[in-house]
Amino acid sequence: MPGQITWIELPTADTATARAFYHSLFGWDTSEFDGDYHVIDNGPVGAIAPRGDGFSHPRIYFATDDIDASVKRLHELGGTSGDVQPIPGIGRIAHCQDNQGTPFSLHEPAQG
Repeated sequence: MPGQITWIELPTADTATARAFYHSLFGWDTSEFDGDYHVIDNGPVGAIAPRGDGFSHPRIYFATDDIDASVKRLHELGGTSGDVQPIPGIGRIAHCQDNQGTPFSLHEPAQG
């Protein structure tokens, strides 16, 4: 469903400390996905990830059926985006900002 939140990412300086914190607070368990990226197993659909350049606040991904059309419309409305990136087995994503500079991401799920 377009506009539905499909994924969140929580950036942290130390993923081990963050995983222990959220486990103690909410009972979340995680599984390592790729290096220091940890998928939340029993909480919101998302992950705990290392903080990086331009990635210091939680990132929310919104569903879209057609990421190319959504990015085009975003630009028409005064927003900005990075390049659309394929994520094998997951779909395609684009990191964006709305017309007021609020960051969010778009996610077009993989077909099949």
